[in-house]
Amino acid sequence: MASEGSVYHVVELIGASSNSWEDAARNAVREASSTYDDLRIAEVVEMDVLIEDGDIIAFRTKMRLSYKLSRD
Repeated sequence: MASEGSVYHVVELIGASSNSWEDAARNAVREASSTYDDLRIAEVVEMDVLIEDGDIIAFRTKMRLSYKLSRD
């Protein structure tokens, strides 16, 4: 008899914000939650900024998000 287990899918997203890396991460999770059900873990992979004329105009957070695959 095979044991029951969970399987997760991982997607990579980049969130952006004019305020902070934290807001950029929140934006990515918020958008992902409208597409993917049962989000579980978000791993920050990279953070960077977009610079224009010597000023930071956007914070970007690259993340790997996992969600549980359903057994329909």
